[in-house]
Amino acid sequence: MNLVVDAGNTAVKIGVFDKDELIFQNKLAAKDLQEQLKMLFDAYAIEHTIVSSVSTLDKREVKFIKTQSQLLWLDASTKVPFTNRYQTPKTLGVDRLALTAAAVGEFPKQHVLVIDTGTCITYDFKNANEEYLGGAISPGMQMRYNAMHNQTANLPLLEPKAIDDFVGDSTEEAMHVGVVEGVLGEISGMISKYQVKYEHLTVILTGGDAPFLAKRLKNTIFAVPNFLLQGMNYILEYNKDQ
Repeated sequence: MNLVVDAGNTAVKIGVFDKDELIFQNKLAAKDLQEQLKMLFDAYAIEHTIVSSVSTLDKREVKFIKTQSQLLWLDASTKVPFTNRYQTPKTLGVDRLALTAAAVGEFPKQHVLVIDTGTCITYDFKNANEEYLGGAISPGMQMRYNAMHNQTANLPLLEPKAIDDFVGDSTEEAMHVGVVEGVLGEISGMISKYQVKYEHLTVILTGGDAPFLAKRLKNTIFAVPNFLLQGMNYILEYNKDQ
């Protein structure tokens, strides 16, 4: 079995895979990772672990993982199941590597655009020749709310909210319209650009804001909540064979 650990600055996403089947998943605070790891290694016959870390994991946690399984650290030098055409591969986020790997594993020999709606919105494209060409990065929804609050004197700090009309009749409603409709318009416009250039495009929507956005997008998309974990597992499996 495989253990997948995606460690952010404050939260950690974790999954256990039996081959390509996700049999356990959790999202927890970074401070609770040590206890979660002990529980998982006691409960499952985990032989391999892959770790993606935006922050630095506690040395005790890394040491513990190494005593329990073979550890693969996901970084720019990790072998991946696609050709990376990015001009600055060392600056490419490992989350984008994992999302592209998931696109290769789930939709081989297809043009795939992966849209990850997290803190930032990332667009990652791989073609039918399994070449990663790049994409785009823009502010996520909460970042846009934060920017309006932090960079003005009077605008409140809000969180995403469903809206019924595109005409906001109060300051808060106008902010919601600006953020939500702006993000929806951006994503729809980006999808349309790719569809013009690449026929038979498959579009994947993932990330924390995906459930909120998926039902409001008119384009045909696949909403896949665990695409990042799946991609990390694909990379781990790929490296076992190298």
